[in-house]
Amino acid sequence: MKDGVNGVALGVFIFFFLAVTVMGFLAARWRKAESEASLDEWGLGGRSFGTWITWFLLGGDLYTAYTFVAVPAAIYAAGAAGFFAVPYTILVYPLIFTFLPRLWSVSHRHGYVTTSDFVRGRFGSKGLSLAVAVTGILATMPYIALQLVGIQAVLDVMGIGGGTDSNWFVKDLPLLIAFGVLAAYTYSSGLRAPALIAFVKDALIYIVIAVAIIYIPIKLGGFDDIFSAANDKFTKAGAGAIVSPPAAQWTYATLALGSALALFMYPHSITATLSSKSREVIRRNTTILPLYSLMLGLLALLGFMAIKSGVDVTNPQLAIPQLFEDMFPSWFAGVAFAAIGIGALVPAAIMSIAAANLFTRNIYKDFIKPDATPEQETKVSKLVSLLVKVGALVFVLTMDKTVAINFQLLGGIWILQTFPALVGGLFTRWFHRWALLAGWATGMIYGTIAAYDVASPTNPGQKHFGGSNAEIPGIGEIGYIGLTAFVLNVLVTVVLTFVLKALKAPEGVDETNPRDYTADAGDPGVEVELPPATAGASH
Repeated sequence: MKDGVNGVALGVFIFFFLAVTVMGFLAARWRKAESEASLDEWGLGGRSFGTWITWFLLGGDLYTAYTFVAVPAAIYAAGAAGFFAVPYTILVYPLIFTFLPRLWSVSHRHGYVTTSDFVRGRFGSKGLSLAVAVTGILATMPYIALQLVGIQAVLDVMGIGGGTDSNWFVKDLPLLIAFGVLAAYTYSSGLRAPALIAFVKDALIYIVIAVAIIYIPIKLGGFDDIFSAANDKFTKAGAGAIVSPPAAQWTYATLALGSALALFMYPHSITATLSSKSREVIRRNTTILPLYSLMLGLLALLGFMAIKSGVDVTNPQLAIPQLFEDMFPSWFAGVAFAAIGIGALVPAAIMSIAAANLFTRNIYKDFIKPDATPEQETKVSKLVSLLVKVGALVFVLTMDKTVAINFQLLGGIWILQTFPALVGGLFTRWFHRWALLAGWATGMIYGTIAAYDVASPTNPGQKHFGGSNAEIPGIGEIGYIGLTAFVLNVLVTVVLTFVLKALKAPEGVDETNPRDYTADAGDPGVEVELPPATAGASH
C-alpha cells in the first residue's frame, strides 16, 4: 500500500465527483413537468423514462459500488464461491420478465408508487401493506450504508478519510461532504438525479472493466498464472483449491437462487422499474440487462488478479481499490476510484427515495394523515429521504463495517419474505390476506433467529449475525437462510389459506381487475379512482 495521499488519483476523483454533482442539480430541470408536487414526479421521474434511460437507471441501481467492491472481494477471500452473484443475476431476468410488466401495468392504472400500494389494493389489507413497507425500509437501510462503505474504502486507499486520526471530524470529513452533496441533489431533483448520473457511472465502470481485464493480466503474466496463484492460495488454506468443495455446493446453489428471488423485491428495484413509460420498456430491459451480468463475470475475476498481484489487506473490501492503485497509473486509478464512488451515489439516491416513498405512502398516508395532499406527500418523502441517509451515515460512522455487511445480508433474508404477497398477488387472488401476513411473520422470525445464531467464520469474537447460511432443518445441508425461511413462509401461507377459506374468514376488497395487469400506457381503459373507503380497506 502506498504511503500518503495519492494526489493525482484524488484530483481525478474530485473532477468526476464535481461533474456528477453539477449534473445532479441540473437534473431538476431535465424532463421537468409543469407540476413537481407529486410523488410521480419527484419519486418516479414522471413515469416517463424510455428504454435506454431505464436500462442505465436499473443498471446503476442494481450494480452498485458494493457490487464493484464486494463481489471480487468475495472471490479474493473465498475463491469460486464468490461467483454466486453471476448465476443469480442470470436467473433473475427470465423471472422478472414474467411479473414486472404486470406490476407496471397495474401500478400505472391505479397510480401505485410502491409495492405496498399494490399489496393494499390487491388484498384490501393495510396490515399486510404495512408489513411489506416496514420490511422494505429495514432491508434498504443497511444497503444504503454499504454504498457509503464503498466510498469510504476508496477514500481510505487514496489516503484520505479513515485512518487513525484522533479527530473523528477530520477523519470522516470527506465522507460527510460526499453525503451532504448526495442528500442535497436527491432532495432537489428526486429520481431524475440518479437517472442522469447513471449514464456517467455506467460508462466509467465499463471503461474500467474493459481496461482492467486486458491491462492487468498482461502485467501479471496472463490468466494461467493468475488462476494458478489463486489455486495455490486456496489449496494451502485448505479451502478445496480454486473450486469450492462438494460440501459447499448446496450453499452456493441456494444462495444464488434465493438472491435471484429477492433482488427485485427491494424497493429501489421497483422504484426504477415504475419510472418507465411503458410495459414494453420493461420487457426490452429484461433482454438487455444481462449485459451487466457479463460485466459482473469479468469484474469477479479481479479478485483472482488481486491474489496474483500480492495484494495483502486484512479487510477484503479494500482488495480491489488497492489492486487499482497498485496496478494502474495514478490518473487511471483516479478514474477507477471515481467509478466506484459514483457507483455508490446512484443506488444510494434511489434507495433513499424508495424508502421515503414507502414511509410516505404506506405509513404516513395510511396511518397518520389519510387526507394528505400530493404536495404534502412529496414534502414528507423529501424529508424522510434525508433522514434515511442520515441514519445510514450514522450506521457507517459508529459501527464496525462487518456489522453493516452482515445486516445487509439479513436484509436480503427479510426482503425475500415479501415475495408471496407481491409476486403471488400479481398472478392470483387465491391467497388469503391473513395467511400471507402469517407466512410473512413466520419467515421473518425464523430468518432473523437463524441468522442471529450464525457465528462469523473469520472473526471468532462475532458470535451473532456472522453470515446468511445455516443448516437446513430436516436436510442437514448448509444452505441460504433466506430460502429456507421463504419455503416456510409459503407453506404457512398455503395451509392457512385453505383453513381460512374453509372457515369463510372475511377477505379484503380487490380494487384491481384482470385487464389492469396486461394494459400498456397507450391502451384504452379507464384510470381507476376508488373512494377512500374502498382503497383503504382495513385488515
